[in-house]
Amino acid sequence: MPAERISVRKIREILRLRWGEERSGRTAARSVRVSPATVSDCLARARLAGLSWPLPKDLDDAALEAKLYPPPTPSGEARALLDFKYIHRELRRKGVTLQLLWDEYKADHPDDGYQYSRYCELYRGFRRQLPVVMHQEHKAGEKTFVDFSGDGIDIVDRETGEVTEAPVFVAVLGASSYTYAEAFESEQLRCWLDGQTHAFEYYGGVTEIVVPDQPRTAVKRACYYDPDINPTYLDWAKHYRTAVIPARPKHPRDKAKVESGVLVTQQRILAALRNHIFFSIAEANEAIWEKQEELNDRRFKKLDTSRRELFETLDRPALKPLPVGRYVFADWSQPTVNIDYHVEVAKHLYSVPYQLRGQKVDARRTATTVEILFKGRRVASHLRSYKEGGYTTRKEHMPEAHQQYLEWTPSRIMNWARKTGPSAEELAQRIMDSRPHPALGYRACLGLLRLGKAHGDERLEAACARALALGSYSYKSVKSILKNGLDKQPLLPGTNDDQGPAPIEHDNVRGPDYYH
Repeated sequence: MPAERISVRKIREILRLRWGEERSGRTAARSVRVSPATVSDCLARARLAGLSWPLPKDLDDAALEAKLYPPPTPSGEARALLDFKYIHRELRRKGVTLQLLWDEYKADHPDDGYQYSRYCELYRGFRRQLPVVMHQEHKAGEKTFVDFSGDGIDIVDRETGEVTEAPVFVAVLGASSYTYAEAFESEQLRCWLDGQTHAFEYYGGVTEIVVPDQPRTAVKRACYYDPDINPTYLDWAKHYRTAVIPARPKHPRDKAKVESGVLVTQQRILAALRNHIFFSIAEANEAIWEKQEELNDRRFKKLDTSRRELFETLDRPALKPLPVGRYVFADWSQPTVNIDYHVEVAKHLYSVPYQLRGQKVDARRTATTVEILFKGRRVASHLRSYKEGGYTTRKEHMPEAHQQYLEWTPSRIMNWARKTGPSAEELAQRIMDSRPHPALGYRACLGLLRLGKAHGDERLEAACARALALGSYSYKSVKSILKNGLDKQPLLPGTNDDQGPAPIEHDNVRGPDYYH
């Protein structure tokens, strides 16, 4: 089919906009009201004719048209043959276009080569003869398509004879159709991620994009425009520096590669193993991987090559390297920070900075650690504890007053009291002994410490002695004694621990004679 002819005036305008003004091809196409393909063809013809901008002043319209649209080659003259398989393979390399391949072809065959429009038409005719999975244009190293096969593989329990179906995970590279398959005990998230991890390790690298369907395992909330990806899946993608772009619902062409890969896996692997009996998933996988190698070595019907050969020449060189370590599986949750600045993660309570009370945070837990993130920033990290209802608290997460309280232990309190005096030591001991648990008496003892700072150790020792004599073992009694200056008055005769408290004399206290 001959290339579209346009007027010389439009040709000059296209060359001016593209080469003179350095405008885009689409801008030039809109300006002269032609298709972008016509602009590309015009530029290709101009380059082939050795033209550049500005055009020679003596080049009139007739001469320009003759250079761009030379007379057709006589029908008896042979054209240089096209290697369609080479063209199809090269187009999968990153950055390679039909224009580039035609330029190289024309450089090798300047006189007997096809023009660009005919070159493209012949290649498209070849591509229409290929199966759907083959003629989709997937760039090398760009996409991995993943899914679980609708049909699994049977596993027989040795003891009971019960048969269960193990789902089979399938991953297919876009450019080469290189296939990886593995059976798992379920389709849960951990198996889903393990399958993709093992596929990348089998390939020896990572693709730019992973294309799943929108199963509940991978997508929390399915949506045509903006699906909500599972946070653990995103965490996995971040580790492998890839992007997860789910296929659109009800758009089978988005995932035609993996649909075909699943079908081939069912026909060439699972069907071939239908008469085998497997007693474990490990046994099944050994057989699956053996058939998988045969599949990848099998030659295509329409292309004289195999998945493995295409992988070695196309995908492998374009893959990104694997990270240093394998992804560590992590579960995510969104707890709210309690008033005691702890969050509950898997029935255990972990501390966060107290300023986050009432805030919703993200909790990431692995088998060994728990991380708390607020607005994408890590604010706490703990070793994971499996004690249900237990607390894991870091001192730096507590308010300053709570930190000071935490520093006090029974031994430290008694050491302080001993330095103050024997009465203070004895009173502190009695306060703690009078509580169900010594820790419940910490606050009262810390109150005595503050009284000592306010009134001095000498007065505090005297006040403690008086409180002991009265049998009043409390912070409030010592505070009252100091407030009223009773620590400066001598104890009344007979007022000691053995005889009990002395009577209180005061103008407002009625004596026993009042009631006779």
